[in-house]
Amino acid sequence: MGKTTKATLVFLVLFIGTVVYLSTRIAAFECKVCVTYRGETICRTAASGTEKAAIESAVTSACSGLASGMTESIKCENTRPDSVTCKGR
Repeated sequence: MGKTTKATLVFLVLFIGTVVYLSTRIAAFECKVCVTYRGETICRTAASGTEKAAIESAVTSACSGLASGMTESIKCENTRPDSVTCKGR
């Protein structure tokens, strides 16, 4: 094996190891959020690196099933969730 091949293999192993490590560290919080909009309630779960980001992601996911169109989506996302339950991973 030449020097270039060895260097490439070392780089790939380190790169893949870093990606796997960071992928497991990204989702530090998991939150379940229930949102009621226009009389309908949907609960969604999301995970992220911060609790705030996980809540925002879960609200966005819930509102995607409750609202249609940009204006309704924004109104839904600005609605206070009925319940928020978060846990660290």
